Amino acid sequence: MGETISSLQGKSFLAEIDFTAEELLYFLDLAADLKAKKKNGIPHRYLEGKNIALLFEKTSTRTRCAFTVACTDLGAHPEYLGKGDIQLGKKESVEDTAKVLGRMFDGIEFRGFAHKTVRSLAENSGVPVWNGLTDMWHPTQTLADLLTIREHIGHLRNVKLVYVGDGRNNIANSLLVGGSIVGMEVRICAPKSLWPAQEVIYLAQKFSDRVMVTSSIDEAVAGADVIYTDVWVSMGEEDKFAERIELLSPYQVNMQMIKKTGNDDVIFLHCLPAFHDLETMYGKEIYEKHGLREMEVTDEVFRSKHSKVFEQAENRLHTIKAVLAATLGNME
Repeated sequence: MGETISSLQGKSFLAEIDFTAEELLYFLDLAADLKAKKKNGIPHRYLEGKNIALLFEKTSTRTRCAFTVACTDLGAHPEYLGKGDIQLGKKESVEDTAKVLGRMFDGIEFRGFAHKTVRSLAENSGVPVWNGLTDMWHPTQTLADLLTIREHIGHLRNVKLVYVGDGRNNIANSLLVGGSIVGMEVRICAPKSLWPAQEVIYLAQKFSDRVMVTSSIDEAVAGADVIYTDVWVSMGEEDKFAERIELLSPYQVNMQMIKKTGNDDVIFLHCLPAFHDLETMYGKEIYEKHGLREMEVTDEVFRSKHSKVFEQAENRLHTIKAVLAATLGNME
């Protein structure tokens, strides 16, 4: 892989809208290269000697593991700081915390609630800051999604991606804007009360005249290349479960929806965890309260040939590694 795009050195990774199509595609190219290097046992320690702070207000499986392994593979030391480990915004302001951490660490990852928190970390720390998820955006997930789509379809331009479910969450926002930037046709299919904020739709429309937001499943999924869904209730919204079940049950991804695409090669994606069976305490609790054995996706679809969710989960590692290397690493 050649040298990194110079504009990325020292830059924070907070949201897709901050990057050009060329830069986003560079991250994907670099991720593919680093994925191949890892599989072939080729060292790629571009962050040798660096120290990385991993700040987690919200719990995580894929994000924490991907950042930790990415740092280690790249030669950096990751330091996990959970909600109980620091006083972020409680006894110490975000600004003050950023200034302290920026003097000790070479880069900071943040996964939490308010997007203004990760912005403040980037504005005040003096080091690159990477968004592992906020209530508004989930850009490292989007990169993994795009890499997975490109691996299976061969390209991104004009790919028809349909996000089905809660259209107001961070996944829908990031797919809508990030997908539009790289030339995809992104469709959000959700009940009208769960459509993305108009400001997010406007952002996507700056890059694409093929943005669709609709409550019609038939209209949305016709000719789709990718069907994507997420949980019906995000962290912190558990009190809305009964309301969301009523709203979103018609939008469950099942084989009937897959067949409506008219595309036997359509792929199914989910950022995980997915509630497709009763093999979790959470799933059993929902079944006892609401009688649902499956929620946003059926087990049949989740385990079908269409499902690429575990490749997608693995690609969190490779794309996060690319972001770290391109923004902080010595690529020479």
